[in-house]
Amino acid sequence: MNVIYGIHPVSEAIESRGRAVEYVAVARERQDQKLQRIIDQCRKSGVSLRFAGREELQKLARTAQHQGVVAVVAEKSYADVSDILGRRRGEKAFIVVLDGVEDPHNLGAVIRTADAAGADGVVIPERRAVGVTATVAKSSAGASEWLPVARVTNIARTVEELKRANVWTVALDERGTQDYDELDWNMDCAIVLGAEGAGVHDLVRKSCDFVVKIPMAGKVPSLNVSVAAAVVMYEVARQRRRKQR
Repeated sequence: MNVIYGIHPVSEAIESRGRAVEYVAVARERQDQKLQRIIDQCRKSGVSLRFAGREELQKLARTAQHQGVVAVVAEKSYADVSDILGRRRGEKAFIVVLDGVEDPHNLGAVIRTADAAGADGVVIPERRAVGVTATVAKSSAGASEWLPVARVTNIARTVEELKRANVWTVALDERGTQDYDELDWNMDCAIVLGAEGAGVHDLVRKSCDFVVKIPMAGKVPSLNVSVAAAVVMYEVARQRRRKQR
C-alpha cells in the first residue's frame, strides 16, 4: 500500500492528478481551515473521504508526523529521461541528476528546490538510492507530485545519454577545477550530485563535461547534498534571469 501524508503533499497529490488517489483519511478530532481545504478538495475532485482517529492515521502513515491527513495512492509513476528532455520549462534544458542519494529527506528537499528553481526534472538511480516515498513527498512539500522524476538503471550511462542529446553535464565535487559560479550556465545542462558522504562516483565524474566545486571557507570540506544542490540550482536560475533581463 502506498501512502502520502501531510497537508501540502496530500493537497498537491489531489490537485496534480499525477497518480490515482484511492481515498483520503482525515483526523476526526481536528477541525481547522487547512484540513477543511483538503476535505473540500476531495469533494470537488470526487476523491473518497474517510474520517479516522489519530492512532489509525499514525498506523496508516507509519509515522506521527501526518498532520491529520493521509492519502492512499497508486504507486509513483516515474518519467523517462526523454520525457524530461521534452518538457523544458525554459529556453534551455535544466536537469538534476542524483548519483545515489539515500536519505529521503535529502531527496525531498532537492526535488522541492528543483521545482522552485525551474528545473525540468530530477533523475535518480533504481538501486542503492531512495525512491519517491511518502517521506520524500512530505519533505518535498508536494513538489514530487508535480516535478517529473526519472528512475534509471545506470547513472553513468544516463550521463552519456544526456551528452548525446547535446546536454552539457556538470558534476559538483570538491575536486572541481573551477568554482560553480564561474561557469556560464546559459546552456542546456544537467547538474550531477553525489550521495551523502561518498559524493559522485569516479566513473560518473569522469564522464561529465565539467567538474565544479563550492568554495568552503570553514573547516568542514563539504555541504549537505540538498544544501549544495540548492546553492548551485539557484546560481543557474540567477544567471538565466539576468540574461533574460
